[in-house]
Amino acid sequence: MKKRHFIIAGVIMLIVFISIPAIHILKTKWNESDIRKETPKGYTNDASQLNLTKIDTLIKVPSSKPEIENQLRQILAYAKEKHLKISIAGAQHSMGGHTIYPNGILINMLPYKHMQLDEKNNILTIGSGALWEDAIQYLDKHGKSIAVMQAFSSFSVGGSISVNGHGWQKNLPPISSSVLSFSLMNPDGKIINCSREENPELFKLVIGGYGLFGIILDIRLKVVDNIALQYKYIRLRADRYPDYYKKFISENPDVNLVFGRLKISDKHFLEDATINYFEKADEKPLPLPVQNVKNEETKRLVFRSTVNSEYGKRLRWDLETGMNKMTKNAVYSRNELLNDHVSLIENKDPHSTDLLQEYFIPERNFNRFIRDMKPVLKRSGLDLLNITIRAVNKDEDSYMNYARENVFGFVFLFNQKKTASQEEAMKLLTNNLVDITLKNEGTFYLPYRLHIGKEKMRKVYPQAESFFELKKKYDPLEIFDNKFYQHYK
Repeated sequence: MKKRHFIIAGVIMLIVFISIPAIHILKTKWNESDIRKETPKGYTNDASQLNLTKIDTLIKVPSSKPEIENQLRQILAYAKEKHLKISIAGAQHSMGGHTIYPNGILINMLPYKHMQLDEKNNILTIGSGALWEDAIQYLDKHGKSIAVMQAFSSFSVGGSISVNGHGWQKNLPPISSSVLSFSLMNPDGKIINCSREENPELFKLVIGGYGLFGIILDIRLKVVDNIALQYKYIRLRADRYPDYYKKFISENPDVNLVFGRLKISDKHFLEDATINYFEKADEKPLPLPVQNVKNEETKRLVFRSTVNSEYGKRLRWDLETGMNKMTKNAVYSRNELLNDHVSLIENKDPHSTDLLQEYFIPERNFNRFIRDMKPVLKRSGLDLLNITIRAVNKDEDSYMNYARENVFGFVFLFNQKKTASQEEAMKLLTNNLVDITLKNEGTFYLPYRLHIGKEKMRKVYPQAESFFELKKKYDPLEIFDNKFYQHYK
């Protein structure tokens, strides 16, 4: 009888153990809204959902090359005649009005997404409006893959070049390093070819130039082979991260993709970490259509269940580290891993928004940066959802370069209520984190909320003054404009 009671008790405990996480995740689903708030006609916004702005005109460009060139020249002439400013947008994942100018003309480049592959030389020519997922699906049919790109494939290629995004490809510089050349329509409607040899100053300014120098049209990118990759991971103390990274990643020639993650739940806050990496596997990669279908909604709900929930943050860490054990040595194609969509972490709460911040710290100050930011994050009262770590090598190509030496990028994701008090709290936290970054000889990334003042921004980017002077050299009428330029110039 006692044995039977023991078994029953054990079964009940198991049911409870399984059901509590399930209930927590289902509660997240029940509290969400699938009703999407439409942007009012005559207005635009960006990924922050905090930049609703009235504009004069929204123009979606044609998809063909002759048509787009003619239309853009007409738009430039109209803007000059009516004394209007022009901003340029793709998927609008920047968060500080970088694609917006009040009462201006907004050119949406997304329809311009042609592609052509030079298989002999591994060069992809692509329209700037194409999304990375478009490029991945196209290249997959040819056994090729993107050389450098961000963690999600739902950004536009032109947008990524305009912010000079960095990837999670092992120890590589930002996207700039994979750009061979691009064509640019300048304020006079002239099309200029830009590369390291031809118009090199403009090449450096446009990459990471936030659409201030002209309209990027056709881009020539290096591509690489699509290969099979085997998943590995290490769980470690955060203060051992640089040492473990050198041993298991930098000194391992088989590693292709890699990212780290810091534990953000209260217990052992920022003290534990994981390194997740993918090694070359001696297999032929499967084409995208036959890869295993992922349960994306479950993944999204586990992530969203961490919002304002210490239990949810612990649950996600435990589930991910537990899944790491089960999926260790699983094999994926490179393209499958690159083809994650931002919808995997989509926020469906109309009263809040998710905001990114990124800080780039040299290895020598890695541990001090974590120690310095720990009390600041705790005091802020803001809801931290994630910190990912990526190594970024020195950038030799962009004028406004953030990786001036080899650095570790700390990518923060916060959930913020759409209230004045939370906006003010985020501004204070951002300034505190930038102060810590300066103390640790680092830089911050510019595509996010405009919470940093001009003076402090120039401490981090001393080249900003000459950058804005060169803006006037190439665009003397300041036709191309946005909130970023207005804030920092």
